[in-house]
Amino acid sequence: MTLQTLTRHLDAILAEAEYSDNSNNGLQVANSGRVTKIACGVDASLEFFQAAHAKGASFCLVHHGMSWDKSLARIAGVNYEKVKFLMEHDMALYASHIPLDAHSKFGNNVLLAKGLGLRNLKRFCGYHGHEISFCGTLPKPMSVAAFAKRFEKLVGNRVTTWDFGKPDIRTVGIVSGGGGFSLDQAIARGLDAFVTGEAGLNAYNDAKDGRLNVFIGGHYATEALGPNALGKHIAAKAGIPCEFINLNIPY
Repeated sequence: MTLQTLTRHLDAILAEAEYSDNSNNGLQVANSGRVTKIACGVDASLEFFQAAHAKGASFCLVHHGMSWDKSLARIAGVNYEKVKFLMEHDMALYASHIPLDAHSKFGNNVLLAKGLGLRNLKRFCGYHGHEISFCGTLPKPMSVAAFAKRFEKLVGNRVTTWDFGKPDIRTVGIVSGGGGFSLDQAIARGLDAFVTGEAGLNAYNDAKDGRLNVFIGGHYATEALGPNALGKHIAAKAGIPCEFINLNIPY
């Protein structure tokens, strides 16, 4: 498949232009024009690029790219090392940040919601004019401990629990990655619990004051589902080998 065809297909699926984002979503680094294998992952790190090259990939599809606002205004230091590696090995880089979080089929948030068993999903988390996530209802109430175990099994990472709310939960809001900023929206909705990847001190205090249960599963772990699912879809549609590279970063 040509790089141009694959890029156009991804652009159409993800509707990148609809979202306000500090990530420069889409094709960030081109290659010579052919794609023979795709490597999917969370971060555009040098470690990921090296692992992708070892697997024979010519196209990297990631959630966190390497071009943010004016971050590539100067190609020096680590930026130079990353660009140099991609170009020396004829590898392209495509990134999708908020669009992949928000996607209703391949998004990190919808996959977390479904994986946790939530039903009656509704849009949640206002961000720059769009609701980028989902909230929903468990079929039956679950204890905080049981829900934490389910979450850990889904993301394969240790979950931190702030059990400040009801002992049994039913309604849950989700924002993958660094979603602590939206915790107040979960409180305002009257939800029983909030699921995210990481959250800071302000979120801790807000959750305690707002009597909200919070489950924190790791920024990396909560944003691995989307790239993996999107890569599998592309592979099936285009007939190109695709491999998800999990670096198992615990943060």
